Amino acid sequence: MDKVRLGIVGLGNMGTQHARDVLDGKIESLELAAVCDDKKKRLTHFTDIKNFHESGDLIRSEEVDAVLIATPHYDHTTIGIDALKNSLHVMVEKPISVHKADCERLIAAHTGENQVFAAMFNQRTDPRYQKLHNIIQNGELGEIRRVVWNITNWFRTRVYYASGGWRATWAGEGGGVLLNQCPHQLDLWQWMFGMPNRVRAFCQMGRYHEIEVEDDVTAYLEYDNGCKGVFITTTGEAPGTNCLEVSAECGRVVIDNDGIRFTRNETPMSEFGKTATGAFSKPAAHEVDLSVDGKAGQHVEVLQNFTNAILKDEKLIAPAAEGIHSVELANSMLYSTLTDSTVELPLDGAAYETRLKELIANSTFKKVVSETDSGPQDLSGSF
Repeated sequence: MDKVRLGIVGLGNMGTQHARDVLDGKIESLELAAVCDDKKKRLTHFTDIKNFHESGDLIRSEEVDAVLIATPHYDHTTIGIDALKNSLHVMVEKPISVHKADCERLIAAHTGENQVFAAMFNQRTDPRYQKLHNIIQNGELGEIRRVVWNITNWFRTRVYYASGGWRATWAGEGGGVLLNQCPHQLDLWQWMFGMPNRVRAFCQMGRYHEIEVEDDVTAYLEYDNGCKGVFITTTGEAPGTNCLEVSAECGRVVIDNDGIRFTRNETPMSEFGKTATGAFSKPAAHEVDLSVDGKAGQHVEVLQNFTNAILKDEKLIAPAAEGIHSVELANSMLYSTLTDSTVELPLDGAAYETRLKELIANSTFKKVVSETDSGPQDLSGSF
């Protein structure tokens, strides 16, 4: 095989963006062979491509070698399992599933030894997060003491939430900002800092919008080694911010709109605290150059990596099996709020699934939908 034939299932905002990237030739050796959507009007933009209305028909068509799943969240599990069982390579949009139990079902379906199964965690291509990941892994930061991530620049309007009946509902999306916008940051959190042992979260449902799910979150994360974390996010604040601050034995790293900065202690802080002779002295510190070259390749880089993994056995940027961790974090924050308690991890996936089904069954929320014929929205302001 010298080219991968891709089928895209779901032609909403993201699915259409992926299709355009492939058609524009941005991904070497990747060909858009088929598209699928249950809304016929979305297929009219792809008249020169093989069209399908049902994902199962595309999967069994023998027209494609791989599928990219960009449907509403619950369908990621069922379509993903179907594609994997039919020996296709699979790329799934975030989150890989709505809840942990479904993640486990999806991951269990990946049994093909040479089958590539990846997730669209495009923020892993950001060189700033890659740099931080590397200095954590090589021990340059020392033991991490505190992580604070204030990610409030996910502002969304009434038009956004009204653009689809599935959005911001328990039955259609399974959550709000934690399941839609923040899977990226939750994935980066676990990728860089590992999974916490306890979560206590305070999620407000519909604080800023007429929705039934969370649009404002403050969460406290605790690790057995004493490390503490705070995660704050919302879709209701403007202008908002995106600032990650990591405090560790050997210094502090800050990632924000100004880039990445590392202030390094010349003596680890715990050692200095025990040996210093002055009551108010602090470790001497200096700035370390962590300048990064280039910009993140985002979705295109992840798709190129997916293609290369199929053709050249390249290591995946984001294996889909790792997608369970961001879902578990989101589920834990919601479960903590719903039960008004601290949640111990690993999360009981079956218990959370039961609670989610209760929310769906007992929902009286009436979603206002005002879908338009203007086509997919410009996504340039969302990354």
